Amino acid sequence: MNQSTLNVQPAVALSLEKWHTMVETGDLSTLSSIVHPDAIFRSPMAFKPYAPAPALLMALQTVVTILRDFSYHRQFSSEDGLNVVLEFSAMVDDKQLKGIDMIRFDSEGLIVEFEVMIRPFNALQALGAEMGARLAQFLPAYKA
Repeated sequence: MNQSTLNVQPAVALSLEKWHTMVETGDLSTLSSIVHPDAIFRSPMAFKPYAPAPALLMALQTVVTILRDFSYHRQFSSEDGLNVVLEFSAMVDDKQLKGIDMIRFDSEGLIVEFEVMIRPFNALQALGAEMGARLAQFLPAYKA
């Protein structure tokens, strides 16, 4: 996806480029290099956010092993160049889903907040069940 159309700060642009490469390759092993140690993750399955960074890393590294045919379509940025919204689609089991990743960065380009929203509900349920099977012992919202 072309980041040149986004109005983001240079450090954010570099982190976004790394993020897109990680997603395209399915290898999030270097994700921690662009995540602030105190980052929070807002799951579409949980009311309360997860923090600090290890929870975010665990959730994102797990979800890339579940979703198939993942693709970003559109992206938007805030006026200050520190926030982006990335629209995506993917498959989970036999269900098509659409969603957005809302990512807030600090001035050094580190992710400080990552929030995911997904529709339709049956696709979110299927994703939640898969995440629960893998993460229930670590992240309470994924317990059945």
